[in-house]
Amino acid sequence: MGIDYAAVFQALPGAVALLTPDLVFVDANIAFLRQAGRRHEQVVGRYLFDAFPDNPADPAASGARNLEQSLRNVLANREIDTMALQRYDVESTAHPGRWEERYWSPVNAPVFAPDGHIALLIHRVEEVTEILRATSQPDGAHQLEAELFSRIRQLHQVNERLRRAHTREREVALALQRAMLPVPGPVDHHRIAVRYRPALGSLNVCGDWYDLAKLHEGDKIAVAVGDVVGHGLEAAGIMGQLRSALSATSRVATGPAQALEVLGRYAHSLDGAESTTVVTAFVDWDHHLITYSSAGHPPPVLLRGDGTTTLLDQATDPPLDAAPTPSPRTQAVTAFTAGDVLLLYTDGLIERRGQDIDIGLSRLMASLVRHRTAPDPESLADAVMTELLPAEGASDDTALVVVLL
Repeated sequence: MGIDYAAVFQALPGAVALLTPDLVFVDANIAFLRQAGRRHEQVVGRYLFDAFPDNPADPAASGARNLEQSLRNVLANREIDTMALQRYDVESTAHPGRWEERYWSPVNAPVFAPDGHIALLIHRVEEVTEILRATSQPDGAHQLEAELFSRIRQLHQVNERLRRAHTREREVALALQRAMLPVPGPVDHHRIAVRYRPALGSLNVCGDWYDLAKLHEGDKIAVAVGDVVGHGLEAAGIMGQLRSALSATSRVATGPAQALEVLGRYAHSLDGAESTTVVTAFVDWDHHLITYSSAGHPPPVLLRGDGTTTLLDQATDPPLDAAPTPSPRTQAVTAFTAGDVLLLYTDGLIERRGQDIDIGLSRLMASLVRHRTAPDPESLADAVMTELLPAEGASDDTALVVVLL
C-alpha cells in the first residue's frame, strides 16, 4: 500500500521542521510545535528568526546566530551538521515579554531535489531543558547528573568565549588581508576589476591573493592570482610574503616563467608555502600578446569579442615547492584583440565538493559568454560571482581578476 508520508512526518516522535534555503518554515510536525509552545500558523510561512528570535534583553544570547551558521554550513557544504548543546531562550506564549531559559540539541540536514540542488533543510531539535533541570538537584542518585549539568553549562560558556575569540581572530585576519592586497583600481590606464570573497564560516580567510603590477617595458602589466594551502593568520602571513615576492620579481623577470622559477626558490625556504598554486600573465598591449605561466593553478580564460572562450592551459607546471629541487618552468603566448577580456581566478570560483573540475570550468566559460555584453569589467565580475557562487556563501575563498584588453 502507499505510504502517507505527511502523516508519518506528523507522527514522528522527534521534533522536526522543514525550512526553505531562505530559512522560511515550510512545515513543522506536532512534536516540534508542542515542544516550541507554538501553533501551526505561528510558525509555518514565517522566517525562522522572526518566529524564534534571540532574547533581546540578553546581549550575550547566541542561539540564533549559532543556528543560522549551522544552517548556512549545511547549504554550503551539502552535509549534515550536528550542533553542540545550545542555550536558546524562547518567549513565553502565556506571558509575552517573559523569556524562558531553554536548552536544545539540534541537527540540521539537506534535502536534495532530483537535479541536485538543496530544496529543503531538515531542522531536528531535541529539548533537554527539563532533563538538565531534573538532574541539577544534588540529592542521592542525582548527584552525578547534577555534576554533569554543571559541566555542560560550563562547556556552553567556554564555547561562547571561544566563538567570540574566533570572531576577533577572523576580523584581524580580514584586516590583514585587506592591508596586504592591492587596492582595487586601474593599473596605468587599463580597466581592471578585482573581487575577493572569504569562505563561509570559521576563519577561512587569507589563503587566496591577487596582484597587479605595472611593468617597466612599454605598455605592459603583470597580473597574478594564487592560493596558499590552508587558512587563517598563518596562511595570511605566507600569502603576504609570496605576493610581495612575486610582485617584485615580475618587475625584473624576463617573463612569467622566470618569475615563477624565482618564486619557487623562495617558497622552498618558506615554511607553509609548499604546494601553493599561482598563475601569472604578462599582458603586452604594444604587441597584443599575453604570456602566461602556471604553477598548478586553474587556467585563465580569454573571452574574445566574438563570444568564444579559450582556456590558457598550455603552460602548466607543478605547484610551488612541489618537487625536491627547483626546475625550469614553461610559458606560452597567445594573441588578443582590443575588447577581449582576460579572467584569472582561484579554485573557489569553480570547484564544488563531489563535482569534477571540468564541470566548474564549463560553467565559468558559459557564464562569461552569457554576460559578454557587460558594459565594463566591474559589471562582468559581479555577474560571474553572483552566478557561480552560492548565495549562502562558498566553502572556499575566491579571488577574481577581470582585465579588459
